[in-house]
Amino acid sequence: MAKKSKTTKLTLPVIVEKDEDGFYVVECPLLKSCYTQGKTLDEALRNIREVIELCLEEESEDEVYDIAHIQEFSFHTVAVEV
Repeated sequence: MAKKSKTTKLTLPVIVEKDEDGFYVVECPLLKSCYTQGKTLDEALRNIREVIELCLEEESEDEVYDIAHIQEFSFHTVAVEV
């Protein structure tokens, strides 16, 4: 019987934006090239979970450990003149 590997549940930040076509575009800023979209917010969030899992499979164990141990993540907006 094969041993099951121990899994860890990660809570990661995602950024959601509604584009001009009405699709929800979601990205995980902690992972390179980790983004997807969906027609609804629920679909986009389901999709990003799958994409995050795929992105994490490509990362080394050390990188996943570092991501899992980020203590604080914040989102800020700034105003600029254009």
